[in-house]
Amino acid sequence: MRHLPEEMRACIEACLKCYATCLSMASGHCLEVGGKHAEPAHVRLMLACAELCRTSAHMMLLGTPQHRRTCRECAALCRDCAADCERLGGMEDCVAACRACAEQCEAMAG
Repeated sequence: MRHLPEEMRACIEACLKCYATCLSMASGHCLEVGGKHAEPAHVRLMLACAELCRTSAHMMLLGTPQHRRTCRECAALCRDCAADCERLGGMEDCVAACRACAEQCEAMAG
């Protein structure tokens, strides 16, 4: 990653952190806690967020100009995921990772 600009490296790291956090919280927290945390719409949102974060990091690592599009969508999805996780409570790590990723991706999207 040394060949990438610092702001892109920071965005990739934020995306990968959000990917890992959303995926692990969905499977290791939400499904275990149950109730509203395990509702299909919430779990799908978290899994979609994780996947788009992974995809955005991948596009930046490839060095394609299309990363701006994935980053734009990633920022929007991360904000949705953060809001839903905050609404349910007990998911502060996910909220923080999603918000950090959204900020980085918005900047990267230009």
